[in-house]
Amino acid sequence: MPANARIVAVAVTAAACLGATAVPAAATTDTDAVISRGVTIPTFYNPPTTLPVADGALVRSEPLPLALSLPGINGPLPGTATRLMYKSTDSGGRPVAVTGAYIEPTAAWKGNGARPLVAVAPGTMGQGDQCATSLGLEHPLQVNGQTVSVGYETLAVYRLLAEGIAVVVADYAGLGATDRLHTYVNRVDEAHAVLDAVRAARSLPGTSVTANSRVALFGYSQGGGATAAAAELQASYAPDVTLAGTYSGAPPADLTEVTKAIDGSELAGALGWSVNGFLQSDPTLRPIAEAHLNAAGHAALTDLSTMCVGDALFAYNSTRSTAWTTDGRPISDIIAEEPALRAFLADQRIGTIKPTGPIRLATGTSDNLVPHAQARQLAVDWCRKGAEVTYKYVALPDVGSSLINHFAPLLTDQGEAISWLTDRLDGKPATSNCSSLPVLP
Repeated sequence: MPANARIVAVAVTAAACLGATAVPAAATTDTDAVISRGVTIPTFYNPPTTLPVADGALVRSEPLPLALSLPGINGPLPGTATRLMYKSTDSGGRPVAVTGAYIEPTAAWKGNGARPLVAVAPGTMGQGDQCATSLGLEHPLQVNGQTVSVGYETLAVYRLLAEGIAVVVADYAGLGATDRLHTYVNRVDEAHAVLDAVRAARSLPGTSVTANSRVALFGYSQGGGATAAAAELQASYAPDVTLAGTYSGAPPADLTEVTKAIDGSELAGALGWSVNGFLQSDPTLRPIAEAHLNAAGHAALTDLSTMCVGDALFAYNSTRSTAWTTDGRPISDIIAEEPALRAFLADQRIGTIKPTGPIRLATGTSDNLVPHAQARQLAVDWCRKGAEVTYKYVALPDVGSSLINHFAPLLTDQGEAISWLTDRLDGKPATSNCSSLPVLP
């Protein structure tokens, strides 16, 4: 069903959302040109055959021109960017190349201590390599008749830079890097990519980030899930990365509930990205997909595997997964009856591990795309484990669009979220409100 003009206009220009049988990315060499929906991906994004041993080790870097930049007395505003490729480890224990960007701010840090660093985990961009956030910093809007890519994370990045905070952005495994499909909402892949981005930024020469720089994480929707998972896995995966604070906005903590919510929504394409990512992460699930997907389902997942958010909003708005299955049942019903799928999604659940450091968890009370109830439950789960949680509910009216219900809290709460993170980076203690959670919506 085509999107109405109001929803498409808001979604394509702002499109902040969540966080396949898909065709795996073709093998490439450093010099092969990869074209995704008419966009030529720079060869920088082609991983080499051999990667470094250490997680977070730089593979390569190069200057990254920022599309939105102005000359300033002390240098270009808001800063100077570097494109990155670094080594990480995926959920299967395999080495993986991840791309991203580091931005050295021109503004001075006015807080205590050395200039701090924030790792930004992007919200949903899509699954095509042209959708990567690092490319979005260079090309905030790409519209060529085959794809619509919006670099909406630029707003949060620039607000952090204005505070004098250095920023590193992770593209996630397989998003940008051309050797594999993006494992959308895989909590381990995303957490590792974010934590290793911090390591990569620290090792980049010529920056003002030092070993004494405080580190924080920022993410909304898919990014909120990534930062939440990173805070949980930091102690075991990256004990060298001490977290001063983590912002997790609208985290998709329970994918079973999120799967039900996005089916038939304006961003129904995200369900295809999820399935694609599951199959990339665990190929043993492929026979289940083969048994339950019809020709339309296979075609949709292949089509979505190269799409960005804007493309999916135009092509799959309000699509129901019942059109993709052999027996006309929704994918959530198939997940419920297949033990292997239930186990896979259970393993993706965020909230089973006590996170490190103070966390600000925000969720919109009218969010029915990444449902409010499951995000609030994450706060409950963490509080029960003794975590230091600042739970923030964003009370906004239900406007009848699940996409806007989900996106609006990002904008209305972003300033407070950045202020909260800035205080943590300045060494100010956080105040948990776990004791008040039972009476909060």
